[in-house]
Amino acid sequence: MSIEQVGPAVEQMRQVFVSQRAAFARERYPSYPVRRANLQALKAVVLDNADAIAAAIAADFGHRSSHESKLLDIFGLVSEINHALRCLKQWMKPHKRGVGLWFQPGRAALLAQPLGVIGIAAPWNYPLYLTLGPLCGALAAGNRAMIKIASDSSHYGALLARLLGERFAKDLVAVIQPGPGINDQFSRLPFDHLIFTGSPGVGRQIMRNCSENLTPVTLELGGKSPTLVAPGFSLQRAAETILWGKCLNSGQTCVAPDYLFLPEGSEQQFIEQARSAVARYYPGPLGSNPDYSCMINARQLARVEALLADAHDKGAQIVALADAEEARRAGKLAPHLVLNVREDMQIMQEEIFGPLLPVLAYRELEQALDYINSHERPLALYLFDEDEARVEQVLRKTLSGGVSVNTVMLHVLQENLPFGGVGNSGLGHYHAQEGFQTFSKMRPIFYQARFNGSFLLNPPYGRLTEGLLRLLLR
Repeated sequence: MSIEQVGPAVEQMRQVFVSQRAAFARERYPSYPVRRANLQALKAVVLDNADAIAAAIAADFGHRSSHESKLLDIFGLVSEINHALRCLKQWMKPHKRGVGLWFQPGRAALLAQPLGVIGIAAPWNYPLYLTLGPLCGALAAGNRAMIKIASDSSHYGALLARLLGERFAKDLVAVIQPGPGINDQFSRLPFDHLIFTGSPGVGRQIMRNCSENLTPVTLELGGKSPTLVAPGFSLQRAAETILWGKCLNSGQTCVAPDYLFLPEGSEQQFIEQARSAVARYYPGPLGSNPDYSCMINARQLARVEALLADAHDKGAQIVALADAEEARRAGKLAPHLVLNVREDMQIMQEEIFGPLLPVLAYRELEQALDYINSHERPLALYLFDEDEARVEQVLRKTLSGGVSVNTVMLHVLQENLPFGGVGNSGLGHYHAQEGFQTFSKMRPIFYQARFNGSFLLNPPYGRLTEGLLRLLLR
């Protein structure tokens, strides 16, 4: 039998896991005051260091708008923590359930119990919100957690390790920095639950690794989120909203609009409105505009530019919505619309994760719905339509992880709604009460009454049993 060779970083990670599991064994059901204090400490970490966090994220990106970091990473997280603080006592209460006629006067309840040690594999695009959001749910549910930092988040990862280390014992919350063997071995630890945010390809490998220990997983995997503008909807309003969502974080958002369906004949008007929207949002050169973010690194910039070049070479019409050359010199990618796209173009075969927006035209709404339904189920779907009956029709005829109507992406920030994908875009949920339940064992409990009729079903079986069965099997 071969002996597995691991580096010191992997061995240290394993020791952290062992210490967290031992700590959980000593405190299997943290009290409400303990959990509340942990959530308040997490909130303090974020609010007391908001500027430093935004600066660290910007350092990893080369440039990222501090306002975007505070609006999307920090506001979203603080809102989620506040919601958990308001609701925690109610979430922790045993939930009474009805008891069937034949089991009365017994009682039934559902008790949320901590699972143990939660693994959180962090992405680089929203490194705070998509890391500490799951941590909020894990701590609310009474668990301990290990956070693996993405390899492209070195500045943020170092800061987060220091900040969390000042507030939390390592056997409660630990930060694991990237290193040789860490990515693979992290998901092989026997966590009680693991949450991963990233691509479907890596998500499949995570599931394979987790299967060794039957570790349950939550996967947030992205995909190609369609956007549909219905006939008669204001193209100005649609363009302003869609380009706002597409340009946030330079399109590096798992729920960004990935491609757009417009009524046939409206393409030119949409182009004009999109240009106007970008000019209003980002006046002057993009390269020096502090509100427009860089691509995370040269590799990602080259990947998205290759999608654009492939589409151009195959006959697509490329429409730059700002000065592309000037932006490129600053390591930024200007927003582009891509028209006359075909299925064989790479831009229509993979998640873009950048500020490019393919545009397709439809004659009948059913054409667009058929196209959406013929592809993998997306993480999000966006519909712009004032006709409520048609909105309900689209909702019933499609399936996606989430939906925003007459806006984009904002369903993710709703504190009372869970967030998650379906099919190729993900597995499971977090956020809100569903997130608390994801990181809990929802344990069913039946309390037998002192006086009950269960003895009537005891053997030896005879006529009484036969009579009871005739009553039961109706």
